[in-house]
Amino acid sequence: MTEHVNNHIHTTYSFSPYTPTEAVKRAKESGLATAGIMDHDSVGGLEEFIAAGRTENMPITVGFEMRVSFENTPFAGRRINNPDQDSVAYLAMHGIPHKMINECENFLRPYREARNIRNRNMTEKLNTFVREAGLSIDFDRDVLPLSMHEKGGSVTERHILFALAQKIMDSVTKGEKVVDFLHKKFDITVSGKNLERLSDPFEPWYRYYLLGVLKGHMVSRFYIKAAEELPDYKDFIALAERIGAISAYAYLGDVGDSVTGDKATQKFEDAYLNDLVAFLKNAGFRALTYMPARNTKAQLERLITLCQKHDLFEICGEDINSPFQPFVCDALMQPMFGHLITAAYALIGHEQAGFGHGLFSEKITQEIPLLQERVTYFANKGRGK
Repeated sequence: MTEHVNNHIHTTYSFSPYTPTEAVKRAKESGLATAGIMDHDSVGGLEEFIAAGRTENMPITVGFEMRVSFENTPFAGRRINNPDQDSVAYLAMHGIPHKMINECENFLRPYREARNIRNRNMTEKLNTFVREAGLSIDFDRDVLPLSMHEKGGSVTERHILFALAQKIMDSVTKGEKVVDFLHKKFDITVSGKNLERLSDPFEPWYRYYLLGVLKGHMVSRFYIKAAEELPDYKDFIALAERIGAISAYAYLGDVGDSVTGDKATQKFEDAYLNDLVAFLKNAGFRALTYMPARNTKAQLERLITLCQKHDLFEICGEDINSPFQPFVCDALMQPMFGHLITAAYALIGHEQAGFGHGLFSEKITQEIPLLQERVTYFANKGRGK
């Protein structure tokens, strides 16, 4: 018997077409056995996601992801797993005890506020050259309404470009005229599958595909480096330890053909991965999360070997933030990833155990010292055994 799991589903509280309730419903309809919420800089949707899990009788996990500073590490000045900025890493907070959601919100709120200052400045920077194309974006009128910022949601570069996508669609007729507009006004040559999609005015997810093209070509033109909105990685780990959650580094790996359609070919951690994983373990990270459909078999075999060598908990999740992305990851059904399904249930068991009794709690680690034995123990709890 095989089971499909996904611990990395975005909702409207970061960027996604799905509310937390819709995300759980779509996850179940798609055939997932478990589902996990993972929004940027936000835990605003966690309570709704938990309630939806109860309604749908579906096991769920909750967490958030954010960017942190790696300036005070041996990897300062390097491109890590963030396509837009050196010395910055994406991290995931998994398995948040439900009673600790408010503490996460208190931690995240100031960083979202700082991010919105930069978002406003980036919108204005974007306007300096889209105005030449006869377009203009108002942050308050065009961008904020696309988000859940008033309820604790985050605003990202995707929101800004989604607003621009709508402006383009309002300016020229969908189809070949948009492709021509991108080329003449923004010097963007659309090719491959994206050319086929954007040439079709009847494409149902047109705006999202247009967003992918814009994100792949335009972020560098208006991006302003993040600073105040980035906690040091040590602060992230400290929060996880304090609330009994699981701190995880999100592996990206060198990108060839981007599975999500919005990442250019680019080098990331692979050249120094051995040193990075050793650092993560020594720094106090508990886990490493990755996406089986995103990387090559060789990349993932190497990563799994390193995780086992350094005794790091492995978590999987396919980054869902667009309506055309399948919730089910067929790659996960390969035998080499069977332990990731067990890990998803271990996360569920970890959250059910509650604060002070989780996978890495002092009490449990003393009783069950070996990580893999603890994972099996909590997976059985997650499965109701």
